[in-house]
Amino acid sequence: MGRNDIKMNTALEIVWDQLCTRLCSFIRARVPDEDTAEDILQDVFVRIHAKAGTLRDMDKLESWVYQITRNAIIDYYRSRRPVVELPETLGEREDAYEDDLTTELATDVRELIEALPKPYRQALVLTYYEGLSQKELAKRLGISYSGAKSRVQRARQKVKDMLVTCCHFEFDRRGTIIDYYEHCCCCGGEAYPG
Repeated sequence: MGRNDIKMNTALEIVWDQLCTRLCSFIRARVPDEDTAEDILQDVFVRIHAKAGTLRDMDKLESWVYQITRNAIIDYYRSRRPVVELPETLGEREDAYEDDLTTELATDVRELIEALPKPYRQALVLTYYEGLSQKELAKRLGISYSGAKSRVQRARQKVKDMLVTCCHFEFDRRGTIIDYYEHCCCCGGEAYPG
């Protein structure tokens, strides 16, 4: 054990002696019984010694100890949460809904692609529906590779602009489309509410 470790341990023991009674009261006010408070206090003591090397400013030692104590109390309540079993069919229903939404949206996107000017329509149909790479697209159309890339990007942007103009999209927290509503008549989605 190095000199700094000995200093840290000595400081922690002094602070522990000074704070132990207050920490116990602090914990006891937040948990249901004395035994639980004692268990959490012991856990705090273990955590303090385990994390002693992470404290950078000894002037903040007391607030650091209280933060560890709050975290231990939070962990206690988290561990007591009841575990709710999810039905096995839950994922299936969500997947089926997502598949339906994806199929419906894909049909609408295809209709929008068909409405594009021929060069852009051709670029998307050949790359997305026929599976050509952009290099193969360039070769087939007799244009440069950068020209093919540019055409595909512009076509995508045009479809995106049309979608944003005609539809309202709802996303989950991961950015997945969970629903969309039609603003106008260019998509086959549901009428926009209100």
